[in-house]
Parts: sequence; C-alpha cells; structure tokens
Amino acid sequence: MPLHSSDIAGAIPRLCVNIDHVATIRQARRTHEPDPVEAAIEAEAGGADGITVHLREDRRHIQDADLPRLKSVVQTRLNLEMAATEEMVQIAIALKPHLAMFVPEKRLEVTTEGGLDVASQVDRIRDRVRALMDAGIPVSAFIDADERQIDAAAQAGFSYCEIHTGPYAHAAHAGAASAAANAELAKVVHAVAHAQRCGMRANAGHALHYENVRPIALIQDIQELHIGHAIVSRAVFVGLREAVAAMKRAMATNRSAGC
Repeated sequence: MPLHSSDIAGAIPRLCVNIDHVATIRQARRTHEPDPVEAAIEAEAGGADGITVHLREDRRHIQDADLPRLKSVVQTRLNLEMAATEEMVQIAIALKPHLAMFVPEKRLEVTTEGGLDVASQVDRIRDRVRALMDAGIPVSAFIDADERQIDAAAQAGFSYCEIHTGPYAHAAHAGAASAAANAELAKVVHAVAHAQRCGMRANAGHALHYENVRPIALIQDIQELHIGHAIVSRAVFVGLREAVAAMKRAMATNRSAGC
C-alpha cells in the first residue's frame, strides 16, 4: 500500500549512526584502529543526530572500554543497544546513555535477525525496564511491526519502540515499488501509528540503505532512524563524514520509488 499524504510528516527523522562495524574492523586485528570514538566524531561532523552502539554479550565489536570514551566525546545523543540481561542493565546504569534499547541476541547470528519477543516475557523485561527508568534512562524495544509485540512493549513500560525494517528492506531489494515492498512498508506505517496510540514514541531501523531509506523517512511520527552498515560500507570509499551527509540527503530527497 503506497503512503498517503496523511502518513507523511513535514520533517525527516533524526539520523542516529551505528558505528559498530568500525569496531568490527578494529577487532579483526585486535588492535587500536580504526577507533570508534574517532568514528563518532566524524559521524557528527557529517550531520549525525546521534551515535548508536551495540555492546553484545560476546563483545564481537564494541568493547566495554569504548563506552565511557564515547560518552565523553559524543555531542548529540549516545544510544546503547543491548540484550535484556542484568549485566547489561548495570552497565547502562553506570554509563547513563541518552537511550537504552533492548534487542535480541543469538551467539551465532551475523547480525540481529528479528525483533525482541517481548510478549513471551513481559514480566521479566518490565523489571529491567523499570531499573533503567528509575536511573533516568529512557528505554526502547527493538520489535517487529506486530501489534501483539507493540502492545506487550507498552505493558512492559517502554518509552520507545524501534520498528524492525528488515522485512521491508529485503522486499524492496527486489523492487522498491513492488507489491511486497509496499505491503511491508504499510506494516511499518501501521506499527508506528499503533505505537503512538499505545503511548510510545517510535523509531525505526535495520537493513536501511541509501536506495530504500526515503519511504521510511517519510512516515509520520518516526522520531529516529538507526542506520549503520550501509553508512560504514560507503565510508570505505568516501569517508565517514561524507557517507553520513549522503544518508541525510537520501532521507530528505524525494528520489525513491514508492514515496
């Protein structure tokens, strides 16, 4: 279903740049470069409205020692993605990021494969959300565009939810104006509206890149887009500052089919 004028906002969402894969390159050699702290500085110079990092339980990219260094230099917003574990809650409380986001983790996955199943563990997650909220940290849930999960996230006390855009992005790869892509886009539109009705703010992210981002950026009431892999990939050729600026232009320029 194509977007209607009532679904389109006047302003584009904020762009929060995920710099995990800068750390991935560093960890390939277990050395000191490239430094994700320098990446954060360059991303903000390119127009990033926030910096996002994921401290995974297996520490495959971002390391514990990166977090306080990032907190000391980030001038916009520092968002911390993490598993909903007691260890990670305590790390977040010590760090005090601008936003903490619970995401699912599987040790063998290459990247996050789907949204967090909040509905099956509302009570456990509610306790961890409350601990973060009591420390003054807003909390988001990375969830699929599914009313059941959105309802559960509201019950668990989340301030935000981030709608998983992977299914849309994969469908759009075969054709941005295809019926499948439009169907997945409509699910994201509906999910954002439902999150609003449930009293949460909505962000979006996963698998977004320069050619598919615009229809998502047009959705009314999305607060932030969290994008990493595509930006770091382009930065290999043009530098991180320009790669971020190019993503901001892609979000703001009406060039993608399906807009």
